[in-house]
Amino acid sequence: MMYLLLIVGFILLVKGADLFVDGSSSIAGILKVPSVIIGLTIVAAGTSAPEAAVSITAGLAGNSDISLGNVVGSNLFNQLGVIGLCAACFIVTTHKDILNRDLWVNIGVTILLLVLILDGKLSRLEGLLLLVGFATYLFFVIKDALKNRTQGDEVKLMSVPKSLLFMIIGLAAIIGGGNLVVNNASLIAQALGMSQTLVGLTIVAIGTSLPELVTSFVATRKGDTGIALGNAIGSNIFNILFILGIASVLTPINANMELIIDTIILIVVCIIILIFAKTKLKTTRAEGIICVVLYLAYTAYIILR
Repeated sequence: MMYLLLIVGFILLVKGADLFVDGSSSIAGILKVPSVIIGLTIVAAGTSAPEAAVSITAGLAGNSDISLGNVVGSNLFNQLGVIGLCAACFIVTTHKDILNRDLWVNIGVTILLLVLILDGKLSRLEGLLLLVGFATYLFFVIKDALKNRTQGDEVKLMSVPKSLLFMIIGLAAIIGGGNLVVNNASLIAQALGMSQTLVGLTIVAIGTSLPELVTSFVATRKGDTGIALGNAIGSNIFNILFILGIASVLTPINANMELIIDTIILIVVCIIILIFAKTKLKTTRAEGIICVVLYLAYTAYIILR
């Protein structure tokens, strides 16, 4: 039964995020916001809602290893899995704002996370610091968007009431799915003798990153790499600053040596993604394949250790 409930939880997460993103993107389209801003903010927040639901629920339940492991694992998958698969299939062009600002912020907040967890925990005060960082980042993104406001990119527009309804239903499905995933993943981990850290870095991380993968893949296929790359990088920043900020303010999060090592690996991956995005202002198919291979190698490493 716990395996069935885990699958149901993932379905609710994915479908809920899908509805939430559709409603949010429609609202953004009505407000004439460019797609790269949609990707970095509304879509990133919407597709990161599963990570938020799982991480915050896990923290409140006392499973802090899943909370931190889920964010680190999701960020690794977002970059190596999501960007890698999109680039391997379609090639991902780099928007100048993402190159000049967000990819560097991505590296910076990941280094900050490493510094904060070196003492073995993420305290409530450190969580507040992350939330202040998130508010600051959001302020500058919105400021730039308003300064360079254009007609906006074409998105599927719905009426305002329908858009809001999609957002409400989607959010409810995300929260319910998050509860099912974290509860049943913990039961499965105990039954199989797996550590909470391993479950958070693999099963839960990939499952909660499926919305990012689906959204970015579809956006790239349609030629809108502004949403695709913005979604993946925006989700990473959102995961660390907002999700871990909220989760650690509610309940301090413990960080073992394995998670510290994984965070160091994540920093290296962030730098690799920056290099790939900067060369020729695109991530090529060959670079995408390298990313996917690196993720498979990382998955093998954490399973074997």
